[in-house]
Amino acid sequence: MFVRTLFTVMMLALSASQWPTIAVKVEAMLADRKAASLDNVAAKPATTGPSGQTVLPMGPGGHYIGTFKMNGKPVEAMVDTGASTVAINVSTARRLGFSPAALDFRYEVNTANGSIKAAHVILDRIEIGTIRVRAVDAFVLSDQALSSTLVGMSFLTKLRSYTADNRALRMIQ
Repeated sequence: MFVRTLFTVMMLALSASQWPTIAVKVEAMLADRKAASLDNVAAKPATTGPSGQTVLPMGPGGHYIGTFKMNGKPVEAMVDTGASTVAINVSTARRLGFSPAALDFRYEVNTANGSIKAAHVILDRIEIGTIRVRAVDAFVLSDQALSSTLVGMSFLTKLRSYTADNRALRMIQ
């Protein structure tokens, strides 16, 4: 009886010493799995129907996020009907072919975080799925003021229609 009790206590002590290591590994594995699933939701808009229709599934937090092509370059962006124009930061503008030295930050724009200076640019084209829109107004904000790209009304109003229902944003050109 004593040997069985001693064996059980030793096994419990041994397993207890390993739980922190196991917990860290499981936590890392779950974080990797969550990140991979978020990437899949954001990076793959579901294109349905005839040419000129694209559907974005609702992502985490109720946002519509997708990989848009801006001036031919892929850009992760969130659709924001509260934004008057497309909003990009200086780093993204540089990737899209705009020289930071040539940007004229003379426009005062109101954001959720207050008023800030921005530069106006015209994006040659924005694409998502089978939708292609040309000559889209955009504002460039500093990297500190804007960490992600917002696709606003300057893009959406060039579409024939857009609707959000059943956890999906349908855009029709």
